[in-house]
Amino acid sequence: MIHRMPDISIQAFDYHLPDSHIALFPSEERDGSKLLVHKEGKTSHHAFKELPELVPNDSLFIFNNTKVIPARIQLQKSSGTTIEIFLLKPLLDNIPTQQMMEQSGEVIWESLIGNKKRWKSDETLSKSLQIAGKEVLLTINWHDREENKVKITWNSADSFAAILTEIGKIPLPPYMERDTELSDQDRYQTVFSKELGAVAAPTASLHFTPEILSKLEIQGKKSCYLTLHVGAGTFLPVKEDEIRNHPMHREQLIFERDFVQQLIQHQGSFIPVGTTALRALESLYWSGVWLLEGRSIPETGLIIPKEFAYRERELIPNHQALQAILDYLDQHKLEQFIAQTEMLIMPTYEFRFCDALITNFHQPKSTLLVLVSALIGDEWKSVYEEAKHAGYRFLSYGDACLFFKKQK
Repeated sequence: MIHRMPDISIQAFDYHLPDSHIALFPSEERDGSKLLVHKEGKTSHHAFKELPELVPNDSLFIFNNTKVIPARIQLQKSSGTTIEIFLLKPLLDNIPTQQMMEQSGEVIWESLIGNKKRWKSDETLSKSLQIAGKEVLLTINWHDREENKVKITWNSADSFAAILTEIGKIPLPPYMERDTELSDQDRYQTVFSKELGAVAAPTASLHFTPEILSKLEIQGKKSCYLTLHVGAGTFLPVKEDEIRNHPMHREQLIFERDFVQQLIQHQGSFIPVGTTALRALESLYWSGVWLLEGRSIPETGLIIPKEFAYRERELIPNHQALQAILDYLDQHKLEQFIAQTEMLIMPTYEFRFCDALITNFHQPKSTLLVLVSALIGDEWKSVYEEAKHAGYRFLSYGDACLFFKKQK
C-alpha cells in the first residue's frame, strides 16, 4: 500500500563538504576512480575496475545514453555587454530532443539568460559563424521574454546540432566555477553517449570504459539503454524546508520497445547506473500504472507528477505495468514510449527496478542525496563520513559508489 508523501525536512540531508573533497577535474583515467561498496550495513573500498566482480551474476545494468549538448551560448552586443543563453529544452516536449537537434533554419528553446536585463524585448542578437568553409549568420530574438523562451534562426541548411557545435560550450556543473577545457568535451560525455539533449552528464556512467563493458558482457552480465535528457534542475537547490514542497524539475524520458521487452524478460538483479537511469526506470513503471488506471495521455505528452507514486493504492506487479506500455505502443503503432517525469524519490518510496545503484557522491541537501537515503536509509551519513576520511573525491567528476538496496 502506498501512502502520501512523507513530511521530511531537508535539514536531515545536510553534511559538511569541504572544498578540498570536491573534484573539479576528472581522474586521469575514466576507470581510475575509487569505488565504495555498501551492502547489508557494511562498507568496503575498491577500485572501479573491480566492479564486474562485485555484482551478482544475474545482473542487468541499465544505462542512460543521453549526450550532453554544448548548451552555453555567449554573445556580445555592440556595446560590449555579454549575454549568456543557457539552453534548457526545446519548446515541444512530446518530441524527442535529439530529433529537435536535427532541425534546420529555426528553433525555439526555453533557456536561462545571463544579463537578461541588458537584452531588450525588441533587440536582436547576431553572430557570424564559419561552418564547413561557408559563412552562416545566426540571429537570436525573444520568443517569450517572460517565459525565457528564445528563437534562434540561421540562413543555412545546417542542423541545430551543427550550429551548437560551432558556437556553444559544454555546460559544466555551476559549482565548478571554471571555464570548460578541451578535455571536458570528451570526459564530460559517457563512452556510449548517443542521443543529443542533456545539459548535464549522467555522471555515474563517466567511469565506464569499453573494457569494463566488454568484461561485463563476457561474464554474462547484461546491459540495456534508456534515454533521460538530464536537465539543469538536477543542480537546483532545495529551498523548501519540507522536501515534498520542492518544485521538482521535469526531464524527458525515451524508451525503445526492445528496452521494455528486455525488462519484462529479465529474471535477475536490476542495477541502474546513476540516479537519472533509476528515476527513468521508476517513472516507466508509474507510466504503466497511469495507463492501467485508465488515465488518458494528453496530446502534449504524459507528465508523471512528483506525488503520483505516493497516492494510496495497491501496488501493481512490474510485468503488468510494463505490458501496459507495450500494449499502448501496439495500439498507437509506436516504437518509442516518450514521457516526462517530475518524480521525487524520497524515504518510504518502494523501488520497483533497483536492487543496487551505481552513483557518485552528491551535494548536501540535494534531491539526489534524498534518493540515496530512500535506497540505503540513514546509513548514508556514516558512509559519507567514512568516504571523506578515506579521501574519496565528491560530485560529478568524483569517485563512485555501489549501493545495494537496504533489506526490510
